[in-house]
Amino acid sequence: MLPLILLSACWDSVAYAACSRKIQVPLAQAGLSVIGSGSVIDGIYPEILDSMAAKDGCQFEMRIVPRARMELLFENGQADLLIPAIRTSRRDEFGIFVPLVYTRATLISINPNRPPITSLQELLEQKQLKLAVVRGYDYGDAYQQLLQDMQKAGRLIVESDPVSVARIMRSGAADITLIAPYIFTGTVQIDKRVDDIIDKLRYEPVAEIGWADSGVYLSKKSLTAEDRATLQSLFENAAKSGMVWKGFQRYYKTEVLKEGSRPR
Repeated sequence: MLPLILLSACWDSVAYAACSRKIQVPLAQAGLSVIGSGSVIDGIYPEILDSMAAKDGCQFEMRIVPRARMELLFENGQADLLIPAIRTSRRDEFGIFVPLVYTRATLISINPNRPPITSLQELLEQKQLKLAVVRGYDYGDAYQQLLQDMQKAGRLIVESDPVSVARIMRSGAADITLIAPYIFTGTVQIDKRVDDIIDKLRYEPVAEIGWADSGVYLSKKSLTAEDRATLQSLFENAAKSGMVWKGFQRYYKTEVLKEGSRPR
């Protein structure tokens, strides 16, 4: 039998063997998938990273930043992971994508009496409506074109985080947002400043934005090929094992998930 000290040394060498260094992961608050309060970081994805650290040996250094800064850090090679993230052509320039779940952005409002909107074109035609979005969010080409059109019309409000969007919608300064339901609903659910609108939320899918892959990007700039391959394998296994979807089911009610999230 190996002495206890030798066993400990062997375990330590195994625990840190999976990745060559600590993986840098700036995170932005995103409903219940990433919850940040001071130095305490919780939620679906931090739990997954903590589980990987405990079982697979890759250590993750997490910190909370605004979403736009998180994107910029990743593009500049100062962040190793971008998570969670919708797959887009722009992000493909900077990282290798690993899908974890399916998601979609929907229109979300708190006006039950307005006629339904089924397309982005219909939203543009309802000239009295103002759209609020989070800086740094990207749901693809149709989304980016909408932002340009709404900006030109003077009907776009850009905020730094989802709770700011919820607050201006609650105040009536904005009428509607376009965002993944799990992010917005999770944010509203846990913030006392806006939680009174949770039962008033109206979800409207639009034709131009369908189901898309949501997952993690692995940096092409900052990660070695070996670390990137290790992390890709870990995240692929997390998706295949059902770990990611179980996290969503644990944090969210079924009626929220059906609006904008699906397992792979």
